[in-house]
Amino acid sequence: MEKRGFSWGVVLGLALLGFSRSVGWALNKGLSFPLLSSYTESAFVKGTILAAEGFIGLFIPVLLGYYSDTLRSRHGRRRPFIMVGGILAGIAVLMIYTAYAMGVPLWGFALTLGFFYLSMHIYTAQYRALMPDTVESGHRGTASGVITLLEWAGNLFLFGLAGYLIAKAVSMTGENEGIKALTQTPYLKIPFLITAVVLIGAALFVYFIVREPEAPEIDDNESLAGYLRSIVENRDFLKFYTAQTLWWMSFEFIAIFLYGILAFILYGSASEENIKAVTSLGLYLMALFNVTVLIGALPGGIIYDKLGRRLSIILGGIIFALPQLWGWFISTKTEVTIALGIAGIGWGILMASSYPVIGDLLTKFEREAFTGRYYGFFEATRSLPVLLAGTIGGAIVQLAGENYRVLFPLGAVLVLLAMPMIWFMKNLEAEKG
Repeated sequence: MEKRGFSWGVVLGLALLGFSRSVGWALNKGLSFPLLSSYTESAFVKGTILAAEGFIGLFIPVLLGYYSDTLRSRHGRRRPFIMVGGILAGIAVLMIYTAYAMGVPLWGFALTLGFFYLSMHIYTAQYRALMPDTVESGHRGTASGVITLLEWAGNLFLFGLAGYLIAKAVSMTGENEGIKALTQTPYLKIPFLITAVVLIGAALFVYFIVREPEAPEIDDNESLAGYLRSIVENRDFLKFYTAQTLWWMSFEFIAIFLYGILAFILYGSASEENIKAVTSLGLYLMALFNVTVLIGALPGGIIYDKLGRRLSIILGGIIFALPQLWGWFISTKTEVTIALGIAGIGWGILMASSYPVIGDLLTKFEREAFTGRYYGFFEATRSLPVLLAGTIGGAIVQLAGENYRVLFPLGAVLVLLAMPMIWFMKNLEAEKG
């Protein structure tokens, strides 16, 4: 396939797209749970609704990634999906706000969230595949670094914006509960409007600015079942993705149920009032977690070079797990802040040291014409934990008498279970480049 070397215009366009998608997902992480709490206090119901993102992400990227490999269009193989998905995602964000503002019943609000998840995953695989499609192999590290930086910046932007608006709303209304104060002011619509504009704008920018190379000829196109079978037949691949499922599930326990965890630790129960009272703190802690992830990720390459993949992944996993074990005993805002800050550093190390493994294992099966389908499978393995964590985590909390604190040690156990799988991978250090 003919590529374009390294173009800052292409890379920044993809980074902008990554920024927009992170803003969209951060809006979902930051506001969906507290808004759902206005409808129901059931952890299982809220977890199941939010887990719809994982269910959709488990199938749509695989199917549309596979189809985009075979698409022949003068507009390219990936950009049509990006444009349609980005526009629909922006519209879905506006629908979520409108549904809540109009007071639609729970099922209606849940449907708008489902439409948002579907729209975002229409172009998940194509977004991931477009970088290796357009950037030569020797330049992908630089491109990936820029894109990753903007992705994390998107999270920080949305969490910071929401926290600022909640602070202004609290000051304006005198209401102590952050999300309740926000819903009483015009400020609630601002993060939704900005997110919609960013999603649509970035998708259109990539569609009109980024040019894909000519689609390669596919002489021997494998079936959908054939390419999935070829991936799972490798034992190391299965070990790694099983481990990744476990540590991402641990992460999603925190991300999905953070407000419930904070409300239970600080107030003794995750009632609607208590969840709304910790919303601004939750947004601050999400932003802090993202900052410490960057701090952990920065030395990740150095740690990888010194220790190798196996030990660097285990180091990151242990640092991520230990604060969660402590989470069973913490009782103050300061302790929660310290725990999540340390966990973020471990998560950053874990992500920095595990990403090269993902690339190596995908390369083992990848053909240059088939980046869409393999990146679709890659994204599906990250969506599975969203599905499992939302449903299983909600059920466990409900069985534990609405004790959200139990998710901390449970998450730690999942991460620690993943570490032996990494240790016993036979070919983990085989190709260090």
